[in-house]
Amino acid sequence: MRLITANVNGIRAALRRGGVAWLAAQEPDVLALQEVRADDDTLRHILANTGFADWHVAHAVSEQKGRAGVAIASREEPQELQIGWGPGDEFNQSGRWVEVDLTLPSIGELTVASCYVHTGEADTPKQDEKLRFLTAMSDRMAELTAAQRPAVIAGDLNVAHAEVDIKNWKGNLKKAGFLPEERAFLDEWLANGWVDLGRAHGGEGPGPYTWWSWRGKAFDNDAGWRIDYLLATEALAASAAGVSVGRADSYAERWSDHAAVTADFSF
Repeated sequence: MRLITANVNGIRAALRRGGVAWLAAQEPDVLALQEVRADDDTLRHILANTGFADWHVAHAVSEQKGRAGVAIASREEPQELQIGWGPGDEFNQSGRWVEVDLTLPSIGELTVASCYVHTGEADTPKQDEKLRFLTAMSDRMAELTAAQRPAVIAGDLNVAHAEVDIKNWKGNLKKAGFLPEERAFLDEWLANGWVDLGRAHGGEGPGPYTWWSWRGKAFDNDAGWRIDYLLATEALAASAAGVSVGRADSYAERWSDHAAVTADFSF
């Protein structure tokens, strides 16, 4: 099974820049998307006409038009679909969490979530909201590990876990994305049954990074952040045969400010 996660920075922009065609050419079995920024009909039309015809699409649209939006496209039809975290949750309409249960012949049931954590801003209500979202994520991830079922959380978490995950870590110690209270969530998850596949297969670092600013020479100088993750339960992680970051060969060939992350599983 091949699973790809990609922050497309707008599905229409990714289509124009060749990103959707690039994703199709990788021949994934499951595709997790973030920052779709489109209505459901637009997303389905684009995917159906760029190599994902007859695929099944689960899409959480943000109530704020043109913002966020996460989706999962899969060859197999999902058995269950969940958007957000239940009735009354403040993030149900935010377009930041969609989860499906797939049934695969090789391993049985597999839960896949596509997640987009917003950037936040230190010492502001935006940061308080980000921490509440990460707390809700923790609660759901604890439920999945307690159920002892294979699961993977795919997405843009907008948190660099360690110094090796951000080029200019000294200059970002007090900025959202590298604050101790954010990084502590990853510490907690990795201590409680989750595996960071990007780091497990990417060596000791620094990098490989997955996001670079459009501005200046950040991409050319590889001054990036590793904020796009595939977090797998331990049993599933043991089946990961390889993980790669789809960094463009040049600035001109970029189709998003993020690079896709691909994991191949052998069951």
